[in-house]
Amino acid sequence: MNQVMENILTRRSVRGFNEKPIPREELEQILKAATYAPSGMNRQTWQFTAILNQEKITKLAGLIEKLLDRKGYNFYKPTALVLTSNLKESRWAKEDNACALENMFLAAHSFGIGSVWINQLQEICDEPEVRQFLNEVGIPTDHDVFGIAALGYAEKEPNQEVNKQGIIKIIE
Repeated sequence: MNQVMENILTRRSVRGFNEKPIPREELEQILKAATYAPSGMNRQTWQFTAILNQEKITKLAGLIEKLLDRKGYNFYKPTALVLTSNLKESRWAKEDNACALENMFLAAHSFGIGSVWINQLQEICDEPEVRQFLNEVGIPTDHDVFGIAALGYAEKEPNQEVNKQGIIKIIE
């Protein structure tokens, strides 16, 4: 099996991270992979904001905990959190950011770094406390966060079992 297919077929979501830092060069390559994702009409209206500061990650988790009533919420304690934002008015913002997130997840996996997709922020971006936080980390006011990549080294190996029977159809 070629390396790309092996990477795709072995990547799993990680829902528990240890404290080992991600090397800066690898994080930069993960972010670069996001910029090479397809985007509607190649407009690339996105922005990728990596947060490594644990106090800021904890602060954002606390806002989600409060606003969405998610007791003990912590993003699974990642080493890095990448907020993928895009123009609120972009016709393909969600789709563009989904492609970018997948590129990040596959790039992270290729370095042995775990990842999980986080969706909680999208509907609360304009809550005053959240918008203030987004402003503080440099996300434009005309952007919403259409997904978050939580990144870090896995506390334990993710479950590799999958059941993919019956979900592929080929019609000739």
